[in-house]
Amino acid sequence: MTFEIRALMMAIMNSVEVIIIILIGLIIIFGAKKIPELAKSFGKATSEFEKARIEARRELHDIKNKDTGVVGREKLEAIAETLGIDYTNKNDDQLRFAIETEINKNKNK
Repeated sequence: MTFEIRALMMAIMNSVEVIIIILIGLIIIFGAKKIPELAKSFGKATSEFEKARIEARRELHDIKNKDTGVVGREKLEAIAETLGIDYTNKNDDQLRFAIETEINKNKNK
């Protein structure tokens, strides 16, 4: 048990020493005045990253929950109306086939 406590104390001391050495190195490299600016820039970058991550997650959620069937049907009906196709008694697949047939018929003329 005492060996575990000693090992833990040594690990804590070693990690504190490493942090102190890193801080001294940063002060030497950047100077004491630049460190707050670097920390501020890092904080801004972190917050921007979080905002972008949240926005991306929201967009993915919106895309997953978006009802594409209604929009797709409206587009199909608009195309069919432009081509002069009766779409009242047709489902989406039949309407797509009729549109493709009409387009191919117009290409061959």
